[in-house]
Amino acid sequence: MEVYTARAMPIYEYVCMECETHFEELVRNGEQPDCPDCGAANVRKQFSVFAAHGTAAESTFSGGAGGGCCGGSCGCG
Repeated sequence: MEVYTARAMPIYEYVCMECETHFEELVRNGEQPDCPDCGAANVRKQFSVFAAHGTAAESTFSGGAGGGCCGGSCGCG
């Protein structure tokens, strides 16, 4: 029996290019999941964004990236 660890089966964030649903999926061996809402295979892997800490005077998020459902990083905008 093969044991899968978090290292062997990472969780990736995806966006569906058909219905713009954002979801996370546990994947193995480079598999590409289908959208859980509409079933489309046209999904794109997203970059994870982590929170940044700063002082009140510092802006940690520009907020003006624009472009589609996720700021344009998936190519939807």
